[in-house]
Amino acid sequence: MHPRSALTLALALTTALSLPAQRIEVTIPATAPLNGHLILVITKKTDSEPRMQLEETYESAQGFGVDVENLSPNQPIVIDTKTIGYPRPTLSDIEPGDYTAQVVFNVYEPFHLASGKTLWLPPDKGEGQHWNLKPGNPYNAPVKLHIDPKSTTTLKLKLDKVIPPIEGTDADPAVMAAKDPGAKWLKFIRFKSEKLSKFWGRDMYLGAWVLLPDGFDEHPNAHYPLVVYQDHFHAAFGASAPFFSTPPNPADTGHKLQREKAGYQLFQDWTSGRTPRVILLYVQNANPYYDDSYDVDSANVGPYGSAINEELIPEIEHRFRGIGQGWARATFGGSTGGWEALATQIFYPDMYNGTWASCPDPVDFHAYQNINLYDDTNAFVRKGDFGEIPVAADRKPDGSIIATSQGEFRYEYVLGTHGRSTEQWNIWQAVFSPVGPDGYPKEALNSLTGVIDKDTVAYWHDHYDLNAILKRDWTTLGPKLEGKIHLAVGDGDTYFLNNAVHLLQSTLEDTRNPHSDATFQYGPGMPHCYTGGPAEYTMEQNNRTWAQRVLPQMTDHMLKTAPIGADTQSWRY
Repeated sequence: MHPRSALTLALALTTALSLPAQRIEVTIPATAPLNGHLILVITKKTDSEPRMQLEETYESAQGFGVDVENLSPNQPIVIDTKTIGYPRPTLSDIEPGDYTAQVVFNVYEPFHLASGKTLWLPPDKGEGQHWNLKPGNPYNAPVKLHIDPKSTTTLKLKLDKVIPPIEGTDADPAVMAAKDPGAKWLKFIRFKSEKLSKFWGRDMYLGAWVLLPDGFDEHPNAHYPLVVYQDHFHAAFGASAPFFSTPPNPADTGHKLQREKAGYQLFQDWTSGRTPRVILLYVQNANPYYDDSYDVDSANVGPYGSAINEELIPEIEHRFRGIGQGWARATFGGSTGGWEALATQIFYPDMYNGTWASCPDPVDFHAYQNINLYDDTNAFVRKGDFGEIPVAADRKPDGSIIATSQGEFRYEYVLGTHGRSTEQWNIWQAVFSPVGPDGYPKEALNSLTGVIDKDTVAYWHDHYDLNAILKRDWTTLGPKLEGKIHLAVGDGDTYFLNNAVHLLQSTLEDTRNPHSDATFQYGPGMPHCYTGGPAEYTMEQNNRTWAQRVLPQMTDHMLKTAPIGADTQSWRY
């Protein structure tokens, strides 16, 4: 560098550091040192509280995040021009103006793991790992602020409210089960897992919604197949397969009305004999990293695969007269649940007799959404000799890009460092990665630079790349998976998840001894959550009847493959 250029740069930096800069101070009434993560949200929209407006797309409100470790009570937490933000990088990038602001402090607790490590993490408190709804988190009512990054004024906020508990309210699953007229069929169980409790160093529970077949009480000698429905955390029974024993409320509209219609239609089909008589199980498995565990054993998230399949399911089948044999079990789910449904069938090939997976999370890390973890060097940009282009992350069905991978990783960093955002990219990292040197999940890619760690990716490949595992282990897995794999995805999937499904299909089409008979259905131009179905119906109509469509396919396959002497009659009354 020319000496004059160096002097010019030094003067510019000195001037920038000496410029006045606004800061925001947040205090939290407390009697003990604070540990957690503070999230400040500012917005110009007034249709909802700011804490509900932070999202991964370009339409997000502005957020800033600050780690807090052993902070003395009432000592201010500072947001200034050095604080990392999203979508704008820093407070300096905010235009002067009037905003509505709100702050939430996500409280962390110590987890003394069986490994000997102590980690500070946000426990799930029945809300499904939502920092802006978590019981016990301090927050403030929305306030008006005039923000001017060049001002020397210090803005002060105080968190004088606390999010109330869920237990005992209408949001509590136990209360829901007691009040629901459908309680005759629908049961809720809170199940303590010894395996998870040992791993996490504290009592850990799984929630289990059990939908019993019609006639369960009237046929005490019947035993039933078990179907596991995979989904994100929901306080009530399922999302794509809700169960409502009361007709829709005519005053409701939009998504709420459609959900009520779907739930009531399933109730009518379930109690009229139009669906096969099976036990339908939905498992709540929120954990300190996300609203879902991905139902596999993981170095960071714990032995959820073992807990669900070796502890919970045997208990459910014992308590509710399940047949309790591999030929009489199947699983289905979409998105996160789609990955879980496929992974469950692959990792427990003898325990399940079929998987129906739709829009699954990445099943091949050559297509980690729109990132090629094996061949790309950076997850945020692709470079040519003279230019570069950002890597897209979310899109509309018409191809319009609404989020980039760089923006989404920064969004999650604002919500929590060390993989503690409780959002999508961080849970994949927590599930798929080995433990890092600090005890938290080892990064597969840097959240702020996008640089990919190939050693960590190699671990992912060997342990959780489903396509790679099928290719590697086909000699032993192939014969156990015949007739069992069924996938559907929209070719306009919002998160580019169709790309990995196509790679999986190519692999399975090339298999021999046996040649895979897996089925694939693609929805031209269809977005995320496409579940397949007859082309004469809309995606929404097919999604509403997904359970009714796949349950007969499951039981037909069970009957065709049942071993000699199996109970194929007691449940078919």
